[in-house]
Amino acid sequence: MSLIIQKFGGSSVADSKRILNVANIIIKSYLEGNDTIVVVSAQGDTTDNFINMANEINPRASKRETDMLLSAGEQISISLLAMAIERLGYPVVSLLGWQAGFLTCATYGSARIEKINPDRIKKELDKKNIVIIAGFQGLNMYGDITTMGRGGSDTSAVALAAVMNADKCKIFTDVEGVFTADPRKVKNAKKLDVISYDEMLELSTLGAKVLNKRSVEVAKKHNVEVEVLSSMNDIPGTIIKEVTQKDKTPICGIAADENVARASVINVPDKPGIAFKLFSKLAGKGINVDIILQSENGENTKDISFTVPKTELEQTIEVLDKFIEPLEKAKIIYEKDVAKISIVGTGMENQVGIASKMFEALYEERINIQMIATSEIRVSVIVSSDEANRALNTIHNKFFGTKDILHNNEG
Repeated sequence: MSLIIQKFGGSSVADSKRILNVANIIIKSYLEGNDTIVVVSAQGDTTDNFINMANEINPRASKRETDMLLSAGEQISISLLAMAIERLGYPVVSLLGWQAGFLTCATYGSARIEKINPDRIKKELDKKNIVIIAGFQGLNMYGDITTMGRGGSDTSAVALAAVMNADKCKIFTDVEGVFTADPRKVKNAKKLDVISYDEMLELSTLGAKVLNKRSVEVAKKHNVEVEVLSSMNDIPGTIIKEVTQKDKTPICGIAADENVARASVINVPDKPGIAFKLFSKLAGKGINVDIILQSENGENTKDISFTVPKTELEQTIEVLDKFIEPLEKAKIIYEKDVAKISIVGTGMENQVGIASKMFEALYEERINIQMIATSEIRVSVIVSSDEANRALNTIHNKFFGTKDILHNNEG
């Protein structure tokens, strides 16, 4: 007998037909003799709808009350799924995050799992029940419900697989696995059979929406092998695991992130400590800075440009306004209409010419590069947002050799 963790995203349980489809997938695993634990997200756009409802009532609602509201989405999903399994004649029990033993830090809205007490889960498995668990949520030290942020159900499933020493952890989505690029934007994007933890973590961080990056961190830390596969088609997906050096390829995939803004402070004094003061103030506000570019512009001044999430631009401008108050010549420039395109691969550190090949693809399409950042396993560029889709496609074409895949932004 094996212990199988299955996680189903919101699109997989979006309506009654899909819920019954998921119920049959679960029952198939159960009938194979496996102990079966299922982690479920809120249905479809439920979380977004709840957020819109909250904003209508109180745009400045506390994070505690927001978590109380958002956690209801998973409660609806798990109960409906359990009802479907009951209808089909199999033993099942649904559990909220706190009933399943998920204990988190005190932070509302982006809580981290501190401990999982699986006693209740084990008792239900001993009764031969299929156990359906609400992902994305837990209980903090104050006895309050907390949520883990977007994609938190992925983290719930992987963390549970680690604690329970599960034989398999399967993440079911609306795509068939991890692709070399988003198949909704790049025709003929190729599904990967295997991808390393490090590569998947980079892709998740850089805009790929297949897996929550925190879930990949947990998988890597505890060596949990994860399979991403479709809930609609019964075919093998993509395995995420540790990959040996001999199996590494130069490039595994390309990601596009349009939640990016560029901010610049120009004409700041060219002296030690300026960059430290600027970025320490941003860090103090919890603003995540990514690509940084500094350049001299003469007259003992310099310009500092950097990228932040578009959702944090307003707060960034507030910080910059205060920063330049004592600086006579300094000005702020910002740009919302940009995107970050990144290539990722653990093998690129041992192969020359990867960045050059990426830049060549953009040059051939006359796409201007505004900023560049590199690491051992990724190269990122900032381009205009209206050229993002064309950049994504032409780079994919350059590295993966597909033909006739250029699309307009609507394609």
